[in-house]
Amino acid sequence: MNPQQSLFPGTATSAVSASATELRLVTFNAQHAAPDRAHRQAAWLSQQPDADVVVLTEVGHGPGGHALLDALTHHGYTHLHALRPDLPDYSTAIASRSALEPVEIHIEVLPYRAPAADLHIAGQRVRLLGLYVPSRGPAARRNENKRAFQHAVTKALPVLLTGFEGPVVVTGDLNVVEPGHVPHYPVFGRWEYDFYRSFTDTGLTDAYRTLHPDTPGHSWYGRGGNGYRFDHIFFTADRFDLTSCDYLHAPRQQGLSDHAALCLTARPRTPRPFGGKTV
Repeated sequence: MNPQQSLFPGTATSAVSASATELRLVTFNAQHAAPDRAHRQAAWLSQQPDADVVVLTEVGHGPGGHALLDALTHHGYTHLHALRPDLPDYSTAIASRSALEPVEIHIEVLPYRAPAADLHIAGQRVRLLGLYVPSRGPAARRNENKRAFQHAVTKALPVLLTGFEGPVVVTGDLNVVEPGHVPHYPVFGRWEYDFYRSFTDTGLTDAYRTLHPDTPGHSWYGRGGNGYRFDHIFFTADRFDLTSCDYLHAPRQQGLSDHAALCLTARPRTPRPFGGKTV
């Protein structure tokens, strides 16, 4: 697959059609699955009613990653946007049942972890950015890639929004928790909380927290059973009517991933003429 341009149609075996009026999105950590598990992941995703668009994080570089994208194509995801790394590393992919238009937002560090694309829903152009933030990494390079990638994303966020009047969604496995996360983990530094704040500082809103202000919403659990909310969806709240945003734990329970999936449904608001606020 061409690492610079991998938007391509495939032969679908599913008759499922994407909603013409709502964004129905699932964010899913693939946990660098081997081919057999990748095929099961694709089958599960294809059965989810809110999975018109899927943002896949931690996609493997080898056969498992290719198997996952191929299987999604056979399940009706006829458009894929996945910038594959030249060297072995994890990446992010966007799969959709309707057309995607790749968008260049100039994230200069590990760009294959941050694909962006536009979709057309309810007559509007909707912009989507998928992110997979590196983990803390080995002792020899502790946090170096994580800091650099987070800095590059923070720098690019205003570019994503400036001059674009349509709805915007940013989602993925950010490998950080929100300020005030329950429980509190001392391991996270201020720079990691600042990364979470960079989304809200840019004018985006945490979709899950909007609908569930008092529910921890853990999406990943450590060996000791401690929960972390690592997977997030941020959106332009003034340009969407948010219907639902929930974590689905079936992938963890069925051994498909070590993360819960995160699902969102939202209806783009009709913009007012002459540059007024959306209604």
